[in-house]
Amino acid sequence: QVSLVVNVASECGYTDSHYKALQQLQRDLGPYHFNVLAFPCNQFGQQEPDTNKEIESFARKTYGASFPMFSKIAVSGAGAIPAFKYLIDSTGEEPTWNFWKYLVDPNGKVVKAWDSTVSVEEIRPHVTELVRKIILKKKDEL
Repeated sequence: QVSLVVNVASECGYTDSHYKALQQLQRDLGPYHFNVLAFPCNQFGQQEPDTNKEIESFARKTYGASFPMFSKIAVSGAGAIPAFKYLIDSTGEEPTWNFWKYLVDPNGKVVKAWDSTVSVEEIRPHVTELVRKIILKKKDEL
């Protein structure tokens, strides 16, 4: 599977546009070959203050989020969870705000990272190309 790992926040200026676009990407490409992996984070502007249950409920009810939502975590600094340390080490790009996006190929290799200002629409071609490669490879194996 291709994964788009994103640190999400419920009260950010980027919340509405990103959640809508992430759900559309999940709807269009998932869940067999692709998943958005959402990691709530309260490190930037204290914009994810709620509990894990409240965060998930907000994303599911407000945006129909069907992608996996993980527990609230730290994504940068000394307290960053190992998965984000790996993403940061692989790209040299450490989140400085909400909605950083890391594209990970099916082998776990981090392909690219984008900051909050880059829209999901702008990165869609990169995601689609990786998913296309998986589908073509499976087709060749049949």
